[in-house]
Amino acid sequence: MTITAHGTEELKALAGRDLGTTDWLDITQERVNTFADATGDHQWIHVDPRRAASGPFGGTIAHGYLTLSLVIPLFGDLLRITGVSMSVNYGLDRVRFPSPVPVGSKIRLAGTVGAVTEVAGNGVQMELDFTVETDGQDKPACVARALYRHYA
Repeated sequence: MTITAHGTEELKALAGRDLGTTDWLDITQERVNTFADATGDHQWIHVDPRRAASGPFGGTIAHGYLTLSLVIPLFGDLLRITGVSMSVNYGLDRVRFPSPVPVGSKIRLAGTVGAVTEVAGNGVQMELDFTVETDGQDKPACVARALYRHYA
């Protein structure tokens, strides 16, 4: 279920809140290949299913940065923000990729709001702790702390 926050005051009230999890998203070879084309990263562990079958992961895996980039659309399924004039991705404090995402698996995003602090220009900065989970795996595929700024 998507949570909606209207304006910076409602964003401040979300500090410490668990946003829940998204629905599962399929990780297809087509998605991985498209990402490889966009980034120029055509390493065989991502794009060569035949060679990857005998490699360290038993098949092709998603790029770590593909997994991270999917936080953006998935986050929109957790939190909808209205009543602000502008929102910007301010960066990441940390990112780790504890386990690979096999092609053919499903991932979902879990999120928690950390601190929400006021910033210059009539805005707030939100710290968001994200975990990308892979269906059937104990270890997360990605853990990250993202920073977003929202201005009234």
